[in-house]
Amino acid sequence: MDTPKNTSSTLLERVRTHRLATTFTLLATLSVGILAGSILTRNVSGKEQSEVNSSDAKPLVIPSPVALSNGFSQIVKQVGPAVVNINTEELPKPSTSRRGRRGTQKTPQPSDPNGDDDSQQSPGDMQDFFNRFFGGGQGGDDGDGGAAGERRALGSGFIVDPRGYIITNNHVVDKADKIYVKLSTDPDGGPGDEGRHATVIGVDKDTDIAVIKIDTKEPLPTVKLGNSDGAQVGDWVLAIGSPFALSKTVTAGIISAKNRSIDEPSPNGVSQTQFQRFIQTDAAINPGNSGGPLVDMAGQVVGMNTAIYTQSMGSQGVGFAMPANIIATVYNMLIGPEHKVVRGSIGIQFQVAQSSAVNRVYGFSSGVIVGVVTPNGGAAKAGIQAGDVIVSIDGRNIKDGDDLVNDISARHVGSTVKLGYLRDGKQNTANVVIGDRAKTYADITGQPDDTSTPQEADAGEGKLGITVSVIPASLAAKVGIKGGVIVTNVRPGSFADEIGLGKGTIITAINRKPVTDEASYRAIVSTLKSKDDVVFVIQSATQKNLNSYVGGTLP
Repeated sequence: MDTPKNTSSTLLERVRTHRLATTFTLLATLSVGILAGSILTRNVSGKEQSEVNSSDAKPLVIPSPVALSNGFSQIVKQVGPAVVNINTEELPKPSTSRRGRRGTQKTPQPSDPNGDDDSQQSPGDMQDFFNRFFGGGQGGDDGDGGAAGERRALGSGFIVDPRGYIITNNHVVDKADKIYVKLSTDPDGGPGDEGRHATVIGVDKDTDIAVIKIDTKEPLPTVKLGNSDGAQVGDWVLAIGSPFALSKTVTAGIISAKNRSIDEPSPNGVSQTQFQRFIQTDAAINPGNSGGPLVDMAGQVVGMNTAIYTQSMGSQGVGFAMPANIIATVYNMLIGPEHKVVRGSIGIQFQVAQSSAVNRVYGFSSGVIVGVVTPNGGAAKAGIQAGDVIVSIDGRNIKDGDDLVNDISARHVGSTVKLGYLRDGKQNTANVVIGDRAKTYADITGQPDDTSTPQEADAGEGKLGITVSVIPASLAAKVGIKGGVIVTNVRPGSFADEIGLGKGTIITAINRKPVTDEASYRAIVSTLKSKDDVVFVIQSATQKNLNSYVGGTLP
């Protein structure tokens, strides 16, 4: 008996078979098409392509330059020629008994209207400050282990007087033995072509401002100084300088904030840089930009690029510039006869930051509570005591310590100010004579006034690279001389070292002027300046009446 077939199963199998055949047919067709396309493409030769007619194609034309609406390029053309590159060289120095600069620890001191807390820093504290904010600063540690190596530093500056006066940062030229300036028009030379020699006119460490000068036979291009008080947060600004030795570099950004303090207060609230209130900008500022101008859209300098906050040795969008108004005030004093900044003082010290509980207990909402009164200072002579709260100056209410500092420091020494103060909750007034802040600090510490000009005893070391002393009596008798000085140390790489003036040399005359003792030596050296010819009369240490002559031209 035949078994009946399953019709539906047979039909399903036929459909599946048909689908598979169709699929294979399609795949085969596509494969042939792809293969054919590859063969056809490969068979098209370059010769056949070059025969294609392109006579209707139009060549590209470079258009004429177009001045864009932002005006940045026009500002750079206007300001750029007055921006300079500054190279400095610090020659090796022998070790001394003092500690290395970075090894010195700072003891926080109360802040005061004299700014004495800044002056109480060790020589390296300001350098450490810029190491922290500039990611490396301008140099390293001298240490105690012998002569330090030669150091070179790079910065920027801008010309403000066509006779060659240039503004830059003090930390760019601080401790430099040689300073060189390159103008924007000077060629980029190779090794040994550092630029034009510059001399320091004066520096102000409190604001980190320095004025230097180069000799010029022709008037130099200058910048136009603006009013930084008119600058607004959000304004466009340009930073111009030589970051990482890349001269004529321009970056753009905005003013991010004003009146910014970037010091790190100690636990008791002491401000380490009370005269430094910066313009903050996000224009890229990097090491080498120090001293360069921050320019607004009117082409006016509103600040000097000074520091950045960085953790990577480069810009992170937080840069700081010293306001132009402060620069102008300091510059005008530095180019004066004394070449230093004189600030007023009333002779008190106070704590910058304090708890609001102090204000409530002592009964004042704004003002300054006096911590220390300097003996013989103006405040002491007027009867001001520790614990008094100064609340007004000449009838104007003061906000805080910064307000008091700014007002008092700007006043002329010898002038009188009327202070309003609280004592035991009662209102009082006193007429206080303004003193010299630097001299007040010297009275407090017993240390000499730290002015911008070298001390007389250091003139020989700074200009010539030597230190001298009185000739020992036994040696003077041996060589038969009654005057002169003997060289006790020569700084490697200095002017004296280059002309062959060695340790133990006996100097009896400089430029035909007799050197009878240390005082006469210092007097002669103090008159020497850059580009002067200097000739020493040298007495033999082994033979009487045997003189030799050694000379050269000061750099």
